[in-house]
Amino acid sequence: MEINSENGLLRGLRMKHKATILLVKCLLLGIWIGIANAQSDPDTLVKETVEDILETVQNDPGVQAGDINRIKEIMEEKVAPHIDFPRMTRLAVGRSWRDASKEQKKALVREFHEMLMRSYAAAFKMYKGIVIETRALPRVKPDEKQVSVNTVVRLPGGAPPLSVDYDLLRTKNDTWKVYDVRVDGASLVINYRNVFMQEIQKGGIEGLLKALAEKNSNNSEK
Repeated sequence: MEINSENGLLRGLRMKHKATILLVKCLLLGIWIGIANAQSDPDTLVKETVEDILETVQNDPGVQAGDINRIKEIMEEKVAPHIDFPRMTRLAVGRSWRDASKEQKKALVREFHEMLMRSYAAAFKMYKGIVIETRALPRVKPDEKQVSVNTVVRLPGGAPPLSVDYDLLRTKNDTWKVYDVRVDGASLVINYRNVFMQEIQKGGIEGLLKALAEKNSNNSEK
C-alpha cells in the first residue's frame, strides 16, 4: 500500500465502497468544527457543528463550485484549530516517533496536518444527503479528561448506517480537541499507523516524510 498513490491512505480504512469512505471523511470534518469550549457539552457542540457545516455546504459559492482551495480555507479556519495534530501524528507514527529528531517531529506534524486538510477538502464537496444523529452524553464531570462523542450517520440510497465515535481530550487550557475517530469501531489513527509503518520500514522517518511531502505536493497541483 503506497502512500503516494491516489487513495493510498484511504485504503487503510476498512470500508466496502470508495464513495462511503469519502462521505465519512466529510463527516469527520463537520464534527471537528467548533469543538473548543470545554464549558459546553461536547455532544451539544457536535450537533451544532453538524448544522453549521451543512449550512456552509449549502450556501458557500466556492464549496458549491468545488473550489478545493476555498474548501481548504474553511477547513483551516474552522477545523484545524480543534484537532490535536501533535498527538494525532504521534499516535499515527507509533513507536518510531521516539526515534525521530525534534526537527523531524515538527516536519511530521506539519505534513500530516497538510495531508489531512487537503485530503478532506477534496472530499468535502460530497457532503450531501447525509443525516447525522448525535447520541447524548451523560454530564461531563469537571475533572474528566477524555470523552467519546457517539454519532450515527445515515447515508443516502439506503446504505447501512455507520457508527462514528470521536475521541476528545481536554487540554491544559481547558478546551476539547479531537485526537482520534473510530468508524464502525475502526480507528482512523491506527489505520494511518499501518500505512506509515510500511513507509518507515522501507525508508525510515525520512522515507515517511518524503512520501507525505510528495503526496501533499501532488495534491496541491490538482
